[in-house]
Amino acid sequence: MDAQTLVDERGELWLALAPLWLEREPRETDYARMVAEIQRHELSLRDLEWIFRLELAPVMARHQLSVAGEWRSFDDYQLMQQLVSHNLRLKGWRRKSWVLFSGLTTMMTRHRWNELIGRVMVERGETP
Repeated sequence: MDAQTLVDERGELWLALAPLWLEREPRETDYARMVAEIQRHELSLRDLEWIFRLELAPVMARHQLSVAGEWRSFDDYQLMQQLVSHNLRLKGWRRKSWVLFSGLTTMMTRHRWNELIGRVMVERGETP
C-alpha cells in the first residue's frame, strides 16, 4: 500500500481519533465526530481495536510521553506524515513488536477508548 492510499483510506479516521491522545479529555463534539467517522467507515469493533493498537497508538503515545511543548492540539499535516510513515513500515517483525507492546502504548488512553466504543455500540444498537 502506498502513502496516498493510506491517507485516502484512513486519514480522516486517524484525525478523528487523535483527540483520544490529547492532554484534555475529549469533548462531546470530539466523541460525536469520532463515532460519525467510525460509522462512515463501517469497521467492525475488532478492526477498530487493531487500528487503535497498531496504526495509531505507537505514534500517538510518543506525543503523550514527550516533555517538550504542550499537546492540546496536533498539527494535522505533521501528524499525518508520522502516521503514514509508521504504517508504511508496519510489516513483519515491526508489526509483531507493536502487537506485543500495544498494551503499553494504549494504557494511557484505554479509558477514553472504552468510552468511545461504548458510544459506537449504542449508535449501532448493540449492548455495551
